Amino acid sequence: MSLYLGIDSGTQSTKAVVLDLDTRKVIAEARAPHTLITGLPAGHFEQHPQDWTAALDAVIAEVAAKVDRRRVRGIGVSGQQHGFVALDAAGQVIRPAKLWCDTSTTAECALLTKKLGGPKAALRLTGNLILPGFTAPKILWLKRHEPKHYARLRHVLLPHDYLNFHLTGDYFMEFGDASGTALLDVRRRTWSSAALKAIDRNLADWLPPVSASHEAAGTLRPALAEKYGFSSEVVVSAGGGDNMMGAIGTGNVTPGVVTASFGTSGTIYAFSKQPVVDPQGEIAAFCSSTGGWLPLLCTMNVTTVTEQVRALFGYDHAALNAAVSAVPAGAGGLVLLPYLAGERTPNIPAGSGVLLGLNNQTFSAGHVARAAMEGVTLGMNYGLRRLAALGVRPKEIRVTGGGAKSPVWRQIMADVFGVPVVAMAEDEGAALGGALQAAWCVTRREGDGKARIADFTAGTVALNETTRCMPDRANVARYREMQALQDRLSLALRGVFPAQRRLAEVPVPARTRRATHSV
Repeated sequence: MSLYLGIDSGTQSTKAVVLDLDTRKVIAEARAPHTLITGLPAGHFEQHPQDWTAALDAVIAEVAAKVDRRRVRGIGVSGQQHGFVALDAAGQVIRPAKLWCDTSTTAECALLTKKLGGPKAALRLTGNLILPGFTAPKILWLKRHEPKHYARLRHVLLPHDYLNFHLTGDYFMEFGDASGTALLDVRRRTWSSAALKAIDRNLADWLPPVSASHEAAGTLRPALAEKYGFSSEVVVSAGGGDNMMGAIGTGNVTPGVVTASFGTSGTIYAFSKQPVVDPQGEIAAFCSSTGGWLPLLCTMNVTTVTEQVRALFGYDHAALNAAVSAVPAGAGGLVLLPYLAGERTPNIPAGSGVLLGLNNQTFSAGHVARAAMEGVTLGMNYGLRRLAALGVRPKEIRVTGGGAKSPVWRQIMADVFGVPVVAMAEDEGAALGGALQAAWCVTRREGDGKARIADFTAGTVALNETTRCMPDRANVARYREMQALQDRLSLALRGVFPAQRRLAEVPVPARTRRATHSV
């Protein structure tokens, strides 16, 4: 008679699910929104960690009211990866958190890469390149740009670690999310002393010890236990980054399963029993939050692009899907390079969006909408082909996130990827993954050291077969041609993007200045 809470704190909202482990069913859900800080310079994306904890408390209170609180045994937290939460000696937030999508740290990436001896040395020392999305350059950015804040720094946490800290009062970090900092030697699962020293010789003292993912971050603080109506013995599991928890929630815990998440960002990943380090550095060499590894590609522009197109033309989601369906595959040759927020794979932080192929036939809302869906999917396929070159060749892809809810988009995915795609029965995969990891953690904590995470995903994680889409051969061939065109366009413009960004950063008169962020 055990219940487990799974929390997913994302860029736009925090979600909670309650898993009844006896029936293997989700029996309660809740969601609370939070927003980006507006008015920041181009490339800066930040949030207040206090907004996350407020949303966390709200969703836990909502689901707790729907279940027997006495049955709650554990909580597992998923959080957006790579964010930098800076705390002082007393555990107080020093400044807003810089997020995964923040691309303001390109100079710091170059500095750290140089200190480590170049890109090949960085890959050798950590398994990953130093990219703007990762946490390491954000720490150096604080040191270089806000020295007064940096002087107060005594604890470095990731977003999900901060929520664990809120719940338990303990500083804790596990292998999976830690591998996205660019500070962890992913092969050995230890902090890279060279990477730490490249930022600050004291940084090792400001990071929590890195722990195995089946361990507990702690137990619920008594004050919060009383507030929620739970036992103070409720265990908070290690948790992990949203991709690591999404892997658990889609059953991606053994070799052979590939998951694609079409959310604010796009990710495709697979479980591996051995480290998978890309010699070109385009595929992230992450650890999983289940004791293995999770080679992963990430693109920064997915539903942010389609949502902005939807808003531009005043569509609701049904109208957007109808407009896309009315236009043939290939959008009449209209190609979108979807780098609205720069890009991570390929690594083009100064990139911007480009429409190629506008003419009298394609200058329509439907063509632009279709080009948006196709463009972001082709962007993800750029990385999927790199994964294939490293030995990860999917026969089927499990899709999650907002994009997976669209039938026309799922068909585009199948045609672009060239393999069947299918959505999950429970779409809140990261939150479900948190609940499953918590159940695994509690079981091992209570003495069953042989318990495997697959014992918990089996019978709980299910596919929604009504959503399965098979690739259309003619469309597959069409999209291969478009992929080649998009790749050439991207390569041709990479030298142009930095100059374009400089033009975009020309100050705007105060009376006409508008917020630069939207969700």
